[in-house]
Amino acid sequence: MPRHADENVWTIVVAAGASQRFGRPKQYETVGDHRIIDMSVATARQASDGVVVVVPADDVETECGVAGGSTRSESVRNGLAGVPSEATIVCVHDAARPFASVDLYDAVIDAVAAGADCAVPGVAVIDTIKIVDADNRVVATPDRNALRAVQTPQAFRAGVLRAAHAGLGDASDDAALVEANGGRVVVVDGSDENRKITYPADLEWARDQVGAR
Repeated sequence: MPRHADENVWTIVVAAGASQRFGRPKQYETVGDHRIIDMSVATARQASDGVVVVVPADDVETECGVAGGSTRSESVRNGLAGVPSEATIVCVHDAARPFASVDLYDAVIDAVAAGADCAVPGVAVIDTIKIVDADNRVVATPDRNALRAVQTPQAFRAGVLRAAHAGLGDASDDAALVEANGGRVVVVDGSDENRKITYPADLEWARDQVGAR
């Protein structure tokens, strides 16, 4: 059961992408005995009072979900429309991260309950990062100590997330929309195990992780 008695927490699990880099719908691939989408939804249900699953339009009936949009942000908005008005905190999680833990949900939810508009998990960047222009010429080298690779689940004060999406903008994650809207976003410690399944090699890694347990 959710462990945040003073909050009504809902999670939107986003599984509507076309998986172009993977080559086929990765959310329906299996890891061990379970599909990736089912693993992500199961954890979200443990951490939340309710879950909305966003899937491709053709799969709405079979997956008991809501239809995604043409962009990730539009898919989140479609899911957000299914979150009841009494929700006080809304998490957004990419189904392609099947190893997100309940503890990670708790960390981002606790940060929002403590006053942040949004909380995201992040891990330190170990590589040197170069910023390049359109001609691939390096224009800057940011200090990697100030960089974090951001993951999901991301948690939001419900009204803040709804306001951020009211402008119908698009971004690679919802925290960026909150940032653009002037919201306070904080980072909590992410997890190296919370890897996103993007390429077939990531799926093989995930299967190896389950096989080793």
